[in-house]
Amino acid sequence: MRVFVTGATGWIGSALVPELLRAGHEVTALVRPGRSAEALTSAGVRIHHGDLEDVANLRRGAATADGVMHLAYFNGFSNPRRTTRLRVLLGGSPRGIVSRFGAAGAGVDKRAIETFGAVLADSGGPLVVAFPTFAVVPGTLATEPATEMDAPSPLSPGAQRIPSEETTLALAAQGVRASVIRIPPSVHGDGDTGLVPQLIKVARKKGVSVYLGEGRNRWSAVHRDDVAHLFRLALEKGVAGARYHAVADEGVEFRTIAEAIGEGLRVPVETRPNGQASRRFGWLGPFAAGDNYVSSTLTRKELGWRPTGPDLLTDIAQTAYFVGG
Repeated sequence: MRVFVTGATGWIGSALVPELLRAGHEVTALVRPGRSAEALTSAGVRIHHGDLEDVANLRRGAATADGVMHLAYFNGFSNPRRTTRLRVLLGGSPRGIVSRFGAAGAGVDKRAIETFGAVLADSGGPLVVAFPTFAVVPGTLATEPATEMDAPSPLSPGAQRIPSEETTLALAAQGVRASVIRIPPSVHGDGDTGLVPQLIKVARKKGVSVYLGEGRNRWSAVHRDDVAHLFRLALEKGVAGARYHAVADEGVEFRTIAEAIGEGLRVPVETRPNGQASRRFGWLGPFAAGDNYVSSTLTRKELGWRPTGPDLLTDIAQTAYFVGG
């Protein structure tokens, strides 16, 4: 299959591309101008230069493919296009600029997904879209894990991303073979660039690894290679309107994550009141305080996915997480 991939140079995308190539697929990758694509071209990947804001260019890229895998998300806050910048800066008071940038990102993603859906509408080709599990659950302690049947929660820390899933499922209702893969807060592995390294950075700077309250809130997690494999399965076998959960660890208590970080850095591990989440973790506060207890039972049954990588705590115990900084 000819596959158009956004986010191919990212943490998950850079594992997905070799997974696709090994399975015999041909890959075209969307790469921002000025971004290095040497590793992709040397692997035989075709490069399509552009960004998520240029929908005409996205349409041209997707039109060369039989299917689209959309992993990228608008992160051009430091260098957005002029129209986006003006919409954010002139859209209200300075106090609301962060939320307006978030809304702008959601709008960019919605238009990109709609563009891909329009290209694939008549071909029956698959569209697979990445979406965070932190937009599914409200963040309070749950007695049961969230499942693939659960709709996103407007009370969740990732609520601004909800339009992405809604748009994808609306396309499925119109006949596009569109599906969603929900990604947990920790996609770990050698070279991790996600939330765990950010927690380590905070603990190193403050000289203490902190959890909130009793630390019983949980993070779901998965190894990067297992996510890449699930994306390929969804491309090849996924059905329209499905939500798939890329979850290996259903719920790792945050206290144990903090303890693993403390051990790796050799700093104390301490608790702080829940109300200090933003003070202790900055922008990470909602994630450090949130409960993200998520099941992948239906995903495993429907796609035959079996994660084989190490679990989160095993990976954190590797010294690579604590080198440098």
